[in-house]
Amino acid sequence: MKKILLNLIIISCVISCAIVNPGEVGVKQQFGKLKGEIQNQGLVILNPLITELVKVPTRTVNKEVKLNLPSKEGLNVAAEISILYHVEENKVIDIINEVGISYERTLILSTFRSASADVCARFYAKDMHSGKRSEIESEIKNQMMSVLEGRGFVIESILLKSIKLPVGLYSAIEGKLKAEQQVQQMEFVLQRETKEAERKRVEAEGIRDAQNIIREGITKDNIEWRSLEVLRELSASPNAKIIITDGKTPVLINND
Repeated sequence: MKKILLNLIIISCVISCAIVNPGEVGVKQQFGKLKGEIQNQGLVILNPLITELVKVPTRTVNKEVKLNLPSKEGLNVAAEISILYHVEENKVIDIINEVGISYERTLILSTFRSASADVCARFYAKDMHSGKRSEIESEIKNQMMSVLEGRGFVIESILLKSIKLPVGLYSAIEGKLKAEQQVQQMEFVLQRETKEAERKRVEAEGIRDAQNIIREGITKDNIEWRSLEVLRELSASPNAKIIITDGKTPVLINND
């Protein structure tokens, strides 16, 4: 008898306890009404016959959603998007009273679908697959935060994880990228040829300037002076030579 009584006591203690795990809070609900303060992580004592513990996660939640998004040109883009959000602890009781425990479906997802459709309709389909992806994510997040302001939810990030463009659009984008690459290549070749032409022009100008300098130095007086220098050097040479000159320009006749 004592053993049975002891077992009953143990069972009663066990079912009269609830545990709030890390990253969540609990609120006691008695006869359908919330009672008491928010319970943080740990052991919570309650009457299992009339009271239950409603637990709400306050850690970051990653909700993945698959949906078709409209684009500016009227196409449907299949997307897989992650919503990272968390609940503010001090707003848990208000959220349960005003929205209920299914707040994710009631508020988060419905707000997200509306905001994502509104934002993506202002962008072209190719923008969702390009560098404008972060801009789209930021605008969806800001629009959601505006709608949910003061409701106790914090939207941390919107992540466009997977984008599937309509059939044929990939080919069009690839064709455009290929054409852009060809234009860039042609511009590179043109720049290279232009620089080569500039190099040749500078080289020609240098040769021309050098020739002008030489031409300016070849005057009648210089020629006569150099001729006299040559004549003097020849006359000083020990070798026998025949020199015919008019006194200005010598002509050497080799004796051999």
